[in-house]
Amino acid sequence: MRVLSSSKNQNGGPVIVRYLCALLVITLLVSCKKQKEAQPAASAGPGHADGYKQYLIRKGEHSAQGNDHRTLITGKLVFQVLFDSSCIYTTVKSSNTTDVNKLYGFSDCNNLHHLNSARFGWRWNNNALEILAYCYVNGERIIRSLGNIDIGQPVTMSIRPDGASYVFEMNGTREVMPRYCSTPNIEGYQLYPYFGGDETAPHDVRIFIKEL
Repeated sequence: MRVLSSSKNQNGGPVIVRYLCALLVITLLVSCKKQKEAQPAASAGPGHADGYKQYLIRKGEHSAQGNDHRTLITGKLVFQVLFDSSCIYTTVKSSNTTDVNKLYGFSDCNNLHHLNSARFGWRWNNNALEILAYCYVNGERIIRSLGNIDIGQPVTMSIRPDGASYVFEMNGTREVMPRYCSTPNIEGYQLYPYFGGDETAPHDVRIFIKEL
């Protein structure tokens, strides 16, 4: 009986070990698969090698990371922008779906941006990414739609002063907006991506911008 018992242990032991090892491998594979599926989708945007800078707005925040105060004196602001799928969102309140997020632009007339400024705005509304001209003119906010663009496709946009007007251009669309001052150059500071409106970003939002 001792011999048979010893033989059974010698033969059965490796079988049990192999079974436990296989079970462990399967468990690890399933766990890794779940972790991989739980990760957010990889950014569809370009990298620094393409000349783009990523502006990341973290979940629960308004402002993009890495914004620095930059004085701006120029005759024209021209840039290329790409929105990835993280810019698709649902607002907490349905009444906020028409709120405009800010994209890129400047304060002007050597004033604060809530007094005089011009920038592009954007929002995800009616299953489309809409771009808007967004200005403050002597404290009065003026907004006009410029049309929709596609997620994942780079688009060139520009704003330039023309006397007492701003000229917005995007994909062949041109919109003239009023301006408070009439200096030949934009004189102010850079304005960066900002989520809101009333609500903060519902998840991490990524926008890619390359100045031209």
